[in-house]
Amino acid sequence: MTEYEAIIGLETHIQLNTTTKIFCSCKADSWNDPPNTNICPVCTGMPGVLPVLNRAAVEKGVLLAAAMHSELRPISYFDRKNYFYPDLPKGYQISQYDQSLAFGGWMDVPVPASAGKTAYVRRVNIQKLHLEEDAGKTKNVGNRRWIDFNRCGVPLIEMVTAPDLRSADEAAQYLIRLRQLLRWLGVSEADMEKGHLRCDANVSIRPKGAEYLNPKTEIKNVNSIDAVREAIATEIERQVREMEAGRRIEAWTLEWDEDAGVLRKMRSKETEADYRYFREPDLLPLRLDEEWKQSILVQMPELPLERRARFIEQYALPEYDADILTGERSLSEYFEAAVKAFGGDPKKVSNYLMNDVLRMLNESGKNAAELRLTPAYLAQILQLAEKGTINTTTAKSLLQKVEESGEAPQVIVEREGLARVSDESAIRAVCQQVLAANPKEVESYRAGKTTLLGWFVGQVMRQMGGKADPNLARRLLEEMLNQS
Repeated sequence: MTEYEAIIGLETHIQLNTTTKIFCSCKADSWNDPPNTNICPVCTGMPGVLPVLNRAAVEKGVLLAAAMHSELRPISYFDRKNYFYPDLPKGYQISQYDQSLAFGGWMDVPVPASAGKTAYVRRVNIQKLHLEEDAGKTKNVGNRRWIDFNRCGVPLIEMVTAPDLRSADEAAQYLIRLRQLLRWLGVSEADMEKGHLRCDANVSIRPKGAEYLNPKTEIKNVNSIDAVREAIATEIERQVREMEAGRRIEAWTLEWDEDAGVLRKMRSKETEADYRYFREPDLLPLRLDEEWKQSILVQMPELPLERRARFIEQYALPEYDADILTGERSLSEYFEAAVKAFGGDPKKVSNYLMNDVLRMLNESGKNAAELRLTPAYLAQILQLAEKGTINTTTAKSLLQKVEESGEAPQVIVEREGLARVSDESAIRAVCQQVLAANPKEVESYRAGKTTLLGWFVGQVMRQMGGKADPNLARRLLEEMLNQS
């Protein structure tokens, strides 16, 4: 049987998180607003109006292009892309074509190990990266089509990859890393559910090792990374069946029905000639001089994969920890600030972040920069535990107490009397009470069931509100239990 390989390229539309739209002063983010409430004569294409370019959209585009290792053009142009959909009121979209903001570039995508495959890195090249405006949105209800123009004029970056991806999983990993980068740079919220990041996938197959490409199909209407993975896998399977049956692959545009888990044909795929591009006459060339460019690039942070590699080398973190801690920029900055304030083993800071602070973030919906449990307060809790002032149980409970009150850990420890009890006579008295109250367990221990020692320690800790020195309690219990 012929072995086939998939050839996949992705087109992503990235909504830039500017306050206003790209060519007018209407509010850009209309997610929670009623239909057709954030519109004006400019974004709805009324006769006689003129667009004015949003400087912030250009700057966010420049920052993303630089992070993707793209070449920035000192002069770029806007063009009219002509097509006729009900949600495109002008009958054309203002976009960029042959002289766009940037060209080329690449992203290295780590692909984790899977069944029978070791981890590797896939380099994905970028063919196009340009600014454009969004169209509106249509919704079919019964036999009527409703149109909402709120999205018209929302600033987008369209980014098109080369056909460098070879599986549905690689495509998903590319989107995961792209979403991470967009949030890291602060240029987009990248929420696929809200349409901040939209993806179309171009898919074709060929016999493995062949040089030629079969016609490609384009998959649209995919609104999550899991759906992208499933839709591409489904289309690869369909094309293999078609090839095995001796049928020709048609260049279709397909719609993904997530509820049914099936692809449906929408139309034959357009070509670029169908759009009849020409220069936008109402906008001047976009001139990115060196001074402006440098003022933007000075904002470029250390990028996530670079920070991940540094965390592994500088802090001797396992790859898993480094991957989690660099998942969000605010979390990575929180970690470094806490390590600096703590002055001890970075792995201890990592353990608290990954096991306790992340749970707190998930439950509250906050990001790390919004916590009242600051990096300095987390470091203080670790220092108190390291000195033996509090035990591990108290340290864990302090995290939530500090987050709720915003008070310093030391203040809470002193006020609530949470310091570890190391008074041998006090702990001995409680140990005697626990043994006297549980004669059957004492008998079982002395009969050889020595694993009960941990249970006895737990009873002492419970009676002392978790403040007893567990090592001292264990030693005293062992002495008492082993007395004849």
